Amino acid sequence: MYRIALVNGPNMNLLGKREVGVYGTETLEQLNRKLQALAAELGAELIPFQSNSEGAIIDFLHETGQTCDGIVINPASLSQSYPIAEAITGIQVPAVEVHMSNIYAREAWHSKSMIVPVCVGQVVGFGGGSYSLGLRGLLEHLRIQDTVRANNA
Repeated sequence: MYRIALVNGPNMNLLGKREVGVYGTETLEQLNRKLQALAAELGAELIPFQSNSEGAIIDFLHETGQTCDGIVINPASLSQSYPIAEAITGIQVPAVEVHMSNIYAREAWHSKSMIVPVCVGQVVGFGGGSYSLGLRGLLEHLRIQDTVRANNA
């Protein structure tokens, strides 16, 4: 069973209350429960985490990097964070960056990500579905890696 960390950045705790025209009415708790059920269905365990603090996110990545097989991360307004990108690089765990909105169709500052270059992929613009797609893509990536390792052993 794969262990996947789900990291949500600043203001994601306000899902369902803020900018419902952009983010919808689903709360973070509802989204987490739905994703945990999907993860279980796909043979994985999902460990959700949210913080409004860059340092807390980095600490969580350092801690879970020792025990998780992958990361689905919505850094939110911390997409430009070099320290978070360095944390992902440092723990050497595959990550997928997700965003509910299409960050490339919004204000210019939204579309600049320092996180995506250290990730195996990125999913944007599908609301809560971005997380499901990101989780599925990450699990497929992990399964392919395992198959390659097994064939090379």
